[in-house]
Amino acid sequence: MRFFDFRVRPPYKGFLSMVMYAQPDRRNGFTRNLKFEPSPAAEKQSVEMMIEEMKQGNIEKALVVGRNSGALGSIDNAEVSEFVAKHPDRFVGAASIDATNRKIAVVQIDEAIKNGFRAINIEPGAYAQPMFTDDRRLYPIYAHCEDRKIPVILMTGGNAGPDLNYTHPALIDRVLADFPTLKIVTSHGNWPWVTEILHVAFRRSNLYISPDMYLPNMPGMDDFVKAADGFLADRFLYASSFPFCPVKDYAEWFSRLPIRPEAMEKVAYRNAMNLLGLA
Repeated sequence: MRFFDFRVRPPYKGFLSMVMYAQPDRRNGFTRNLKFEPSPAAEKQSVEMMIEEMKQGNIEKALVVGRNSGALGSIDNAEVSEFVAKHPDRFVGAASIDATNRKIAVVQIDEAIKNGFRAINIEPGAYAQPMFTDDRRLYPIYAHCEDRKIPVILMTGGNAGPDLNYTHPALIDRVLADFPTLKIVTSHGNWPWVTEILHVAFRRSNLYISPDMYLPNMPGMDDFVKAADGFLADRFLYASSFPFCPVKDYAEWFSRLPIRPEAMEKVAYRNAMNLLGLA
């Protein structure tokens, strides 16, 4: 079985200053709560070890997701592009933007497309001045991405804001309705609103769900798996959220889930390739 890992943060340059690497005890505690042992590549902060773990787990490609998110950290798109250029057959880039400034954001989006990025990552609730997903300041940015036919990854689950209101599924539902041809990925699967976001996905065909590190052994896992094996088979995206989950062990765990082979091939690999225009 082959995998396309839709969310990784490699131990490379600016990524190393982020909390996930700068505070390993905190990261490893989360990893063990998910019933995995920390990745040796994460512990050693080794790109070479990460790639070797990917090879062992049959992860053929991975999306390197940039970040522009205040206290959570920021990664310059140039560093993501540089990393992808070192390993072009294995990694694809998702660009981060300054979503607080519409004029700057649209320039960054066009530059990202020109430089080969395949998606735009936005984390509204994580900015220094948090925004809700349906904040009207974001609408020109959504419209620009829709016009450019580039998918948007929205961090709308987990700790994606000062309080739980910032991850409420009604917010993303409104955006999906207002931009019906914009393909949106909810990273972290909009957890913990599992039933609600699955309902949104059922009614909005432009929503893709990637629970990543909020899938293994978490409340709501069975519902996500049923959806991946059923109506969401064409819009469910496999992701480890490395370094929070080890790429190899996560893939081995995921491959044992009760998902039919024809659906598993889609959610593990094909959906990501199609969404990013790589098929």
